Amino acid sequence: MSPPFRIAVLGAQGVGKTAIVQRFLHDDYSEVAVSSKTRRVHLSAAVLNGHVHDLQITDYPAISSFPVSTLQEWTDVCCRGIRSAHVYILVYDICCFDSFEYVKTMRQQILETRVMGSGETPILIVGNKRDLQRGRVIPRHSISDLVRKSWKCGYVECSAKFNWHILLLFGEALRSVGCARCKHVHATIRFQRALRRERCVLMDSNYGPTN
Repeated sequence: MSPPFRIAVLGAQGVGKTAIVQRFLHDDYSEVAVSSKTRRVHLSAAVLNGHVHDLQITDYPAISSFPVSTLQEWTDVCCRGIRSAHVYILVYDICCFDSFEYVKTMRQQILETRVMGSGETPILIVGNKRDLQRGRVIPRHSISDLVRKSWKCGYVECSAKFNWHILLLFGEALRSVGCARCKHVHATIRFQRALRRERCVLMDSNYGPTN
């Protein structure tokens, strides 16, 4: 059996990382914001174009910096497993300039610690809270041009609240790690209702797996 695709979800506090993951896994959304203090690992599976793909989605709290070594990674319980991710989803709030600065810093740190000398690691930049479009602090085209042309990263805007582009962003994440079966142009259509919920397990870094 092939190992699962390991997806790391990162971002500043309050950008909606957990809301995105919960919407994707359970089609659930809460207006009550909950600050995540520990990493949460979700094991699930998705079906794209008739093929099952095991997923390991880790929702990380707002870490101060990306660990520069395996030792540092495992010393900090919040960062465990982060350096072995197949793809990074970096989330920012389109209404918060500082959250984009956090993404910019985190991307640079990932490049400095993961990419040099070890091959390229896919990074997907995600602008959440598109439902609050009127409060946007940076024009979309400016962000898109920077991310796609200068950073050479994928870019998706979404709304966890209204379930807009949530499936699309995880489809992009899978394609970015070279999943040959995910490259069909209509793959995201097959993503809908693809998760087998009975296989979803939530594990807290302090308490282990729970149902």
